[in-house]
Amino acid sequence: MWGGVATIAMSALMILGLVTGMSPMPKPIPAAIVGKLTGGGLPRPALMAIAALLHLGYGAFWGGVFAAATRRVTVLRGLALGVGLWLIMQVIVLPFLGWGVFGVSRTPKIAVVTLILHLVYGATFGALMVRREATMAAGPSPAGV
Repeated sequence: MWGGVATIAMSALMILGLVTGMSPMPKPIPAAIVGKLTGGGLPRPALMAIAALLHLGYGAFWGGVFAAATRRVTVLRGLALGVGLWLIMQVIVLPFLGWGVFGVSRTPKIAVVTLILHLVYGATFGALMVRREATMAAGPSPAGV
């Protein structure tokens, strides 16, 4: 669940950058992936809905895998997860889109911006998991909730 929440935080920042024109990306990367996989024939609302759901699912999936595989999640470990996911994007996803490794076919700024976004994901995930672990360690509340 916290991976999904962290993905929402990351996505909100990504959308803000796109809406303000500050983002170097020509379109949201999840939308570019869905567009490439579907041949670009989807209506924009459907493409964006599918892209948002897949991005949320991807972030939730990796957060769950990481939480299950790691004895204790911290902010630092969350940041490491974010960097790992960023590297996957840089060497697999961006070349698949035709943007080159680290986005250099478009602009090297893509690598920097997506690193920041993935650090937001990792820090958010790590902070939420640390809080969750502390709450679980304290045991149930007196009301049993």
